[in-house]
Amino acid sequence: MKTYISILRGINVSGQKKILMTDLKSLYQELGFANVQTYIQSGNVVFECKEASPIQLQEMIFDKIESHYGFEVPNLILTPAEIETALSDNPYPNIENPYFTFLSENPKQENINALNSISFDNEFFELIGKVIYSHYPNGAGRAKMNNNLIERKLKIRATSRNLNTTKKLLEMTKFTED
Repeated sequence: MKTYISILRGINVSGQKKILMTDLKSLYQELGFANVQTYIQSGNVVFECKEASPIQLQEMIFDKIESHYGFEVPNLILTPAEIETALSDNPYPNIENPYFTFLSENPKQENINALNSISFDNEFFELIGKVIYSHYPNGAGRAKMNNNLIERKLKIRATSRNLNTTKKLLEMTKFTED
């Protein structure tokens, strides 16, 4: 069995796409996943299953949620190693609460250039691999550099988590690894 982290995009935000974590855990168990754990209401799930490609797992989870709830919820699958790398590569180690935007794939250079051409006062970001590290001194809720903009410019799926959530997800994988 291998450990994976699933992060869902856009659930339980302003009453939209409401999914209870107990229900989400049950859906993952119905897919045959073991040791399923959820963390906070934004759709963070750690689970074990037979080794599979991240794309296969994403599709299984997407289809299961859509068939159960009737709405689409994009998700990304990460490994503990990918979370460890994201944390160790953080270019803002002295910033209190940077955000990590996980990308579904490596973006094309022309799309990176489009994203890099944008700047907003008092918002900072850096792309390293498949993670955008952001710092929003005025708060993430007011940020103009948000997931929708990132997805539009890079033409790939993305979902963000703060430093505390990212650390907690890695910590949760320690209980399931051999």
